Amino acid sequence: MINRKRLQPIILMSFLFLSFSGCTKEKGRSEFKKSSTKNNSGSLPGIGKFDESLLKKFKDVKKKKESDYKPRTKHLDKKGWAKYTNRLFLETSPYLLQHAHNPVNWHPWGDEAFKKAKELNRPVLLSIGYSTCHWCHVMEEESFEDVEVAKVMNENYIAIKVDREERPDVDAIYMAAVQAINGSGGWPMTVWLTPDRKPIYGATYIPARDGDRGTRTGFLTMLKQFKKIYDEQPDKVAESAKKISNLIKERLESSDTGGFPDKSSLHTAINYYKRVYDPEYGGVNRAPKFPSSMPNRLLLRYYRRTGDKKVLEIAKNTLKKMASGGMYDHVGGGFHRYSTDARWLVPHFEKMLYDNALLAIAYTEAYQVTKDDEYKRVAKEILDYVLRDMRAPEGAFYSATDADSIGPKGHREEGYFFTWTPNEIDQTLSKNEAKLVKDYYQVTNGGNFEGGRTILNTPKPLSTVAIKHELSEAKAREIINQARKKLYQERKRRPAPIRDEKILTAWNGLMISAFAQASFIFDDEKYKKAAIEASKFVRKNLIKKDRLYRCYKDGQAKFNAYLDDYAFFIAGLIDLYEATNDIDWLQKAISLDKTLEKYYEDKKNGGGFMTSSDHEKLLAREKPSYDGAEPAGNSIQLMNLLRLQEFTTNDDYRKRAEKAFKAFSKTLRQNPIALSEMLLALDFYLDKPFEIIIVKASGDTEKAFLPIMRKTFLPNKIVAIVEKGNELKRQSKVIPLMDGKVIFDNKTTAYVCRAGVCKFPTTEPKKFIEQISEVNKLQKQ
Repeated sequence: MINRKRLQPIILMSFLFLSFSGCTKEKGRSEFKKSSTKNNSGSLPGIGKFDESLLKKFKDVKKKKESDYKPRTKHLDKKGWAKYTNRLFLETSPYLLQHAHNPVNWHPWGDEAFKKAKELNRPVLLSIGYSTCHWCHVMEEESFEDVEVAKVMNENYIAIKVDREERPDVDAIYMAAVQAINGSGGWPMTVWLTPDRKPIYGATYIPARDGDRGTRTGFLTMLKQFKKIYDEQPDKVAESAKKISNLIKERLESSDTGGFPDKSSLHTAINYYKRVYDPEYGGVNRAPKFPSSMPNRLLLRYYRRTGDKKVLEIAKNTLKKMASGGMYDHVGGGFHRYSTDARWLVPHFEKMLYDNALLAIAYTEAYQVTKDDEYKRVAKEILDYVLRDMRAPEGAFYSATDADSIGPKGHREEGYFFTWTPNEIDQTLSKNEAKLVKDYYQVTNGGNFEGGRTILNTPKPLSTVAIKHELSEAKAREIINQARKKLYQERKRRPAPIRDEKILTAWNGLMISAFAQASFIFDDEKYKKAAIEASKFVRKNLIKKDRLYRCYKDGQAKFNAYLDDYAFFIAGLIDLYEATNDIDWLQKAISLDKTLEKYYEDKKNGGGFMTSSDHEKLLAREKPSYDGAEPAGNSIQLMNLLRLQEFTTNDDYRKRAEKAFKAFSKTLRQNPIALSEMLLALDFYLDKPFEIIIVKASGDTEKAFLPIMRKTFLPNKIVAIVEKGNELKRQSKVIPLMDGKVIFDNKTTAYVCRAGVCKFPTTEPKKFIEQISEVNKLQKQ
């Protein structure tokens, strides 16, 4: 973390900016002839006409847009077309396109914008967000759609918009600045920069005017004040920007290489989660509540190796309370982003692909541990939601859906799409269905949300509600399931939240893992097919000359991939190999890891940088060292290395993994909860992972050992299933453990090994159960 004491003089100086008022005349030449706020064709408030070549690009893009394209702006001409168009109209990012018709003279991130800032001697106003962010929409409506605000921005700044999901590298750098200055961060993120990209000051959402939403200083005033101090005190601005930039570089690029972490990191983390646990509602005892704040997969692993029933109870209760709250979409399946309260009741209603991938895996593993069908139901509902609502025709997965949708008054409202009134339930369902549904989902006349509407939630178990309605639990579930289908169809008649249809490699990697693991555990070919098709899409469209790309939209693959793109997709490929037994997937994982090692790995200190060695040069080259809503690329990659070592027996993987552990050892020792996902890899390393090789007899469909593995929670393992003969020989070239493995008595034979040492091969399921049931206990502190 950045030392905020060292930043105090900078922070104080930044706040001094707010004591100034007024706006001086701009220094330097202008690229436009001035115009009034009244719109002229091809111009924006405060500037003259765009260059003819740019206007031609706008015209060409407009022609290519589908006939149903509707500009997202309140500024429309008599024909219904936007009065204003800026450079973002030429982009593919859904978030940038949301701002393409603001009266602001937005630029995408790039050298052109910063060059212009230097030529005009202007500060840069950087705005970062994402397409499904509620408060990003609010700031757009209040400030970026406001002609007066836009005029001040256009006359005094070079304004840049960044989609944080496309450019996590840019987001990470300036988020570090905002967190250093304010102690916290979030989106939308607003940062004032010098023309050489150094941060001067930053904040998150800012109301438009003084007094709005109870704020003392609004965005419009801040724009004027910052421009004045930028012009009148350039030395102080330069000094402040330099210090902040140096501290950010120090933080993001630092490597705390030290001794090797040990089991104490696991114990320390678990003790913390025990202390902060909310026994009533699950999760961490505070609000808001995020799914990632209680790492349930780590808890399940710790329980497996210690038998600590308290830890199991924390995981079980958290997962059940999350799924019973309003953060879960009880009609359509899938989880919203997070809960604003401690009860998991009132969410921000956006849905993110990565959340649902990670949660699907967590509920799948909880089912393996507990054999409780409720966890299986939730996992499958998440995956079915993704297949139905988040899948592109070519097989990959879209990124997110918005928090807001159009309400009955024609305005964007958060949550309207997902909430209900008793009357709406009554009009959609039969009388008996409606009675059960309203009782089970707590739909009341007063509601629990804005406008008297109800966020569906299930605080009472269905078994309890069923008794009240004189039904068996099975019959009640049958009625609920039929009712959910009817409610879903009725809900489809409402204007749906906007879907962000860009395809991100990293998030698809997470979802490929979710489908692959679920396909194996639930023995579901549909899920296996989904994982295969998504993987094929990435390989076809997002890999060029063995280099991954970050995102795909409108037929274009864009942006050099980041560490998490490689790490998450490699993990998905390894999971897909274990689900399909197709060695091609494992070989592709090995190939991509070589690219990662070449361009991303820190050869000296271990671990990986977010960006490649040939990436655009930014203020800092971050080495991700924090597991947030998404795991750090380094956490997933560490597990990849350990698994690849087990498969290939190549000791280089182990050496690279150990060097990476040392690179993050200080954090793992002193603050292990910051790397909760990396603790899964540490647990794998400290355990004695199983190496399970199953050699099938010719034509055998293998129904003896697979059902056992599907039921057994065995996270620290690798699995390879292969038919004897030529395929065994082919795969043994990649997986040396297969070499020499044969079948006995002409029956499918299982080999259970650890560290290359195998137990006596068996054809008997009971013996196999004994062999894989051995637990390498985690010693107490």
